[in-house]
Amino acid sequence: MQNKNLMQKPPLANNHISVDCVVIGFDGEQLKVLLVRRMCEEGGEVFHDMKLPGSLIYMDEDLDEAAARVLNELTGLRNVSLVQFKAFGSKDRTKNPKDVHWLERAMQSKVERIVTIAYLSLVKIDRALNRGLEEHQACWVALDEVGDLAFDHNLIIREALAYIRQYVDTNPAALFDLLPRKFTASQLRTLYELVYGKSVDVRNFHKKIAMMEYVIPLEERQQGVAHRAARFYKFDKKIYNKTRR
Repeated sequence: MQNKNLMQKPPLANNHISVDCVVIGFDGEQLKVLLVRRMCEEGGEVFHDMKLPGSLIYMDEDLDEAAARVLNELTGLRNVSLVQFKAFGSKDRTKNPKDVHWLERAMQSKVERIVTIAYLSLVKIDRALNRGLEEHQACWVALDEVGDLAFDHNLIIREALAYIRQYVDTNPAALFDLLPRKFTASQLRTLYELVYGKSVDVRNFHKKIAMMEYVIPLEERQQGVAHRAARFYKFDKKIYNKTRR
């Protein structure tokens, strides 16, 4: 049945072009990346490792469509905003025979050198987003726990983080895509620290929040917590857009 399904796929547009998706999420404590498991054979032994959601592209789709398809087929996610951020074309991308062997079996096509177009998405990790990930052999992995991935996917993730830092510098609203609708100052500070890889002074950060007209303090506070209940805030996109004019 699996071989039949593979044969029913549209013809490949090019055996040397692929897309890879870097989906970065925040669960309130850690930055995580969405990875998929793959099964490999080497020396007669079968083992599993992990990779970014990715694929060669089909003849009947453009790059954006391929990225959306990949994310849906390999993780079950739909309607996730994806942005191209970099192309990776090193001649060493396919230097590992294990990677080539796996891809040729998966795509049923001869594979040599591959240029991949990397896409990035920032999401908040919630129950709705996690629905169906397990059945697709996909999971969230904390960035500091990511091991050796297939191809050059470790490099792609590092470049994605560098891109996020540069992007957030000029478009701070992007950070709020990672936060729940209501968030605490501590969650926002933790997110800043994770994105920029450095500690942030608590007092100075509260002053920073006070200067952000688009971060609105709410009357609501946390409930059922052992520590002092923190105030909730929300991001106001309309005010943000006005401040950017």
